[in-house]
Amino acid sequence: MYLTKRFYIIGILLVLLFVTGYFFPIFFAAGKSALAFFTVACIVDYVLLWHKKRVAAAERYCTPRFSNGDENEVRLVVEHYYPFIVNMEIIDEIPVIFQCRDILFKTKLKPGNSKNITYKLRPVKRGKYGFGNIILYLSTVAGLIQRRVNSGTPVEITVYPSYVMLNKYELMAVHNNLTELGIKKIRRTGHNTEFEYIKEYTKGDDYRTINWKASARRHYPMINIYQDEKSQQVYSVIDKGRIMQNAFHGMTLLDYAINASLVLSYIAIKKEDKAGLATFEADFGTFLPADKQSGQMQKIMECLYHQETAFGESDYSSLYVHINKYINKRSLLVIYTNFDTVVGMERQIEYIRKLSEKHAVLVIFFEDGELKEYAKQQPDSIEAYYNQTVAEKFISDKLLVVGKLRQYGIYPLLTEPENLSVNIINKYLEMKARGII
Repeated sequence: MYLTKRFYIIGILLVLLFVTGYFFPIFFAAGKSALAFFTVACIVDYVLLWHKKRVAAAERYCTPRFSNGDENEVRLVVEHYYPFIVNMEIIDEIPVIFQCRDILFKTKLKPGNSKNITYKLRPVKRGKYGFGNIILYLSTVAGLIQRRVNSGTPVEITVYPSYVMLNKYELMAVHNNLTELGIKKIRRTGHNTEFEYIKEYTKGDDYRTINWKASARRHYPMINIYQDEKSQQVYSVIDKGRIMQNAFHGMTLLDYAINASLVLSYIAIKKEDKAGLATFEADFGTFLPADKQSGQMQKIMECLYHQETAFGESDYSSLYVHINKYINKRSLLVIYTNFDTVVGMERQIEYIRKLSEKHAVLVIFFEDGELKEYAKQQPDSIEAYYNQTVAEKFISDKLLVVGKLRQYGIYPLLTEPENLSVNIINKYLEMKARGII
């Protein structure tokens, strides 16, 4: 049994009434009558709430897998079995990691009715999360006391890389609306090298593709038809060192990289390319050979789910040795890392440059949008001038890194974390259109 706020307010008013009664006897008599009525009301309230054993129930409905970095829907269904209107307060015991203290819903239910309550949770870390019970606080219209009921079933959910984003891209691709997500339509320059078939020339065809031997045999112009070159290997190479522990909007750079790798792998497979995965830190980590079979996306999802950042410096020499060992065919290596300074990049550039001699290497690193906004503000003190100078230095270093990478024939992509997935897909499609891969 729990006493409500209304109970205490009425109790305080009764005390004031009795205190006033010492000076004005009429208030003392009124206080006794009010106290008797209040006592009877509490007894009636108690009897109404406790005269049945099974009085209310609640169920929680959500997917067993949550999508990291996305809004995931949770639905509660509550009902009661009293023959009168009940005021209900519902508390869902969500996982502690969300640090939410406001998952409290208030509603009024008529007899025989049920209520659907929907809210959303946005996880920012992969792993297993546990929901507890659904706690119901029931009271009558009088609202003097409450009865607590523990309902629902504790359940454990697993937070995976952003499959919601993956589903969104898939749906948009089906309806040919990828441009709504920021994916550019890129016109391919030149011709692909993969021949498909020969057909008769029709008005509007490119005369440069005329097959003169076939035309001589058929005594009619025939042209070669080419298709996009298929089965190129695209590897997402994820740096799991300490630099990837930096967080933007609650999510680490590693998780942004994982979500983008999942989407890029999906798009690559849809383009008939092969998608693979490699991770590294102080030592070489996970390696999944590139493939385009139907079960490849599930393998990539499971591999990405278990990745965690390390606290040490990443070893690019180990990456270089193992990439040469495991990947023999020329591939696109998309390296997700974060170079904050030119000095940090120069320590690793030799190994990346050697990889670029055999493969097309795209290096992804991140810029801070909030830092750029801060650098644009008008300083109002000496300290602000100093801070803005430091911010501009960080921004300048990022641009210098871009220039240095290009000098070595390495393809850079500097992007804000929240725009990573769209930008990496655009870059992949651009490189594919230019025949780089």
